[in-house]
Order: sequence, then structure tokens, then C-alpha cells
Amino acid sequence: MEGRPKVSEALGKLIDKGLFERLPVTFTTYFYDRIKDWDLLFPAEQHYFELLFGLFDRVPGGELTALFEPVIAAENLMGVNEKNWPRHEFTLQHVDFLNRSPKYPVWRKAISDVFARVDPVIDGEIMKQGRPSLALILSPADLPVGPDRMWKQIPGGQRVSLKIDGVEPDAFVPALLGGKDSLMARYAEKKARSAYDTWVVETGTRLKAQAGGAVYLSYDGLLAYRKKLMDEVRHVVEVQQIRGPRELGERLRAMKMPSGLPKVDADALLAEFLRSVLLNGNGTLLLNNTFVEWASVQAVRRARPGLSVVSFGIRNKVKPFTGLLIFDDPETASPVPTQVDTLGSYVDLEVFYKYAFQEFEKYAQYRRNIAYVFVAEAMDEMLVVAPADFPLLALKKPATLEEVNRACGEWLGLA
Repeated sequence: MEGRPKVSEALGKLIDKGLFERLPVTFTTYFYDRIKDWDLLFPAEQHYFELLFGLFDRVPGGELTALFEPVIAAENLMGVNEKNWPRHEFTLQHVDFLNRSPKYPVWRKAISDVFARVDPVIDGEIMKQGRPSLALILSPADLPVGPDRMWKQIPGGQRVSLKIDGVEPDAFVPALLGGKDSLMARYAEKKARSAYDTWVVETGTRLKAQAGGAVYLSYDGLLAYRKKLMDEVRHVVEVQQIRGPRELGERLRAMKMPSGLPKVDADALLAEFLRSVLLNGNGTLLLNNTFVEWASVQAVRRARPGLSVVSFGIRNKVKPFTGLLIFDDPETASPVPTQVDTLGSYVDLEVFYKYAFQEFEKYAQYRRNIAYVFVAEAMDEMLVVAPADFPLLALKKPATLEEVNRACGEWLGLA
């Protein structure tokens, strides 16, 4: 089909054979918009679209018509037609049209009903391809509580004692992760299904040497990039004539600048992912743990990694907002002295643990396949939420950090 987006061979064949022309026009245009930048989608996202439209292609014509009949009826109620809604483009005007229509709730429900029937089928396909996955979530040493107050919002799981007598503070994380021969380096080399299957996201930079071939994001490591980004946003708003939030959003999406992370800058997909995390996440430019939480959640949502290492830290106390709120650097905009906030960090992290856990639990490939290991530095107890055959759950004595490392490697098939 002339003018069709660049997509995979499998999806291209479905477009060329006219599948999209058989679907409701609002549905078609939305997904054309989603797949038009195919190279900026992670493999997991691309695979989902192939499964989705492959399923539609297999549905007999009469059943497909019946599936989408409520959507077409809703379009008719709203006055959608080929003239006011071109099939192969999706614009802000279309968004306005939907949002202003008094029949929008009817259309929204019809779309939801389609996915209520389709998603279980796709989830079944994805679950067949499941494999052991691991989320290792690290907390800093300076939290003002003991292990009995940690991870309270995580349902279930088993507390596992750690043997850390004699472990120097600086040696805790290297011993847990395995040093240069780390879990991340070995998984990225031996088990990863793509370059985006292993992620390390942290507030500081100490995991950088152990990241290996993982996608590595560091809040502190992005300091110069974050400041340049804030400067650019202020310039756009204060100097250029912006007519509203939509135009601002378009300008922000067009911003291109190097982050200073070689792997990110060499990959257009990762560069766009990072820009989106910093500009669309509320507070990710200014709050270290917010950045880690949001970047990790987005990585799970979009890339579906087999191994995720998430390392939180201690944040500073929030200063009074000034100027352009989230686009002003509080260190220079506010005369209030900077102070660390250990209690506030603990309160935040209890919520962030829950957010991360819930994000993984949404997706079929992680169901009954993922082990969560929550570890706080210098604490002699951790929380494990995992299937019954996860090796750490069988231990009858406190585990050394090296034993935790080996158990995680065994679970991932690295032993």
C-alpha cells in the first residue's frame, strides 16, 4: 500500500492485504499513529502489534464485523466519516473531536470491550513464551528504619535473613551483584533476547562498572544533560511564542541533544525513551528517586526486560518551587540550603516499591515467572516474592550475599 508506515514484514503484509481497511476508522488511525515510528518501538511493543493484528487477520470476517460493530455504531453516533476523519492519519484535531463529543463515553466503552475480549487471547500467546525473570530492587543504607518497617506495601513474599557480619559498606552491593562478572553483564551476554532485555537504573553511578551490556541510566550521570534540558525548556517558554500546552509538547518532542551516555546516544530508540522519561515524568528532572521509579516503570511497560536492577538512593528535601516549577533547577533557583531527607526518602520508597511491583504484575510474560528480590544495604533481612522453586526460598539459614547472587543467577539460567 502506497504511503504505509515502515513496519515489520509480517505487519506490512497485513496492511498490504487490506486488514486495516476492514477495521473501524477511529481504530485504524490510532494504530497507524502508534506504529508510524516503528524503529522507535521496543521489540516487545512491536511483537504486541504483530500479535494483535495477526489475531484480527485470523478472525473470520463475520466475527470480526461483530467484534467491532459497537465501535462502528459509536462512530456513527459521533458523526465520524471518511471525510472528517482520514483513515491514515491521527492528529490533535482527532483527539479534540473525540474529547468534545458527548458520545465519547460510548465510544470509549466500545473500544474497551474489544480489548476485554482480545487481550486474554494475546496474553495466552505471550505466556507460552514466558521465561524466568528477575527484578532486583535495592534500597540505600541510610533509611531511618529497620527491616521490620521495610516493604510493607508489597503483598506476600518471604523474609530471608542475610549473613552480612564483616561485610564492609562499600563491598555490600558488589558482593550482591557479583562485581565486574555481575548478574547484569552475564545475563546481557548469555540470555538477553535483545539489546533492551537487561536494565540498570540508579540514582548514583556506582553500578556503572557492573552494568555490562545492560541499558544503563543514572540520575547523577545525567546531571549535565538534565540542566541543558531545563535550559532549553525555559528558553522555549520564555523567549519563543508558545500558544498553549499542545504546542509546547510538540516543541519538547522535537528536542534533540546528547545525553552523555554512549549507549543511549548511539541508539535513537533509547535517546527518545530517555527524553520522554525526563520531560513527561512528573519530577523526574529534579528528584532522583522519582527518576529511578518512572524510568524503571516505563522500561517494564515498554521493553519488558528479563532482568531489571533498580537502585534507589536518598533524596534531598524538596525546596519551594519557583519559576517554571519542574523546569527550574532548585539548586540555583532557591536560596534555601540543600538538606538530605532520609525520612522523606523512606516514605517515598515504600510507595515506589509498590508501583514497581504492580507494573510487573500487569504483564502476562511475568506471571508465575518472575522473582522479586528487595534488598536494603546494611540490613540483615530481605524480602523475596517469587515462585516456590526460586532457590532462595529453600534456604534454612541466613544467606550470604554471594549465595543470593548465585541463586539469582541460577534462576536466570546463568549457573
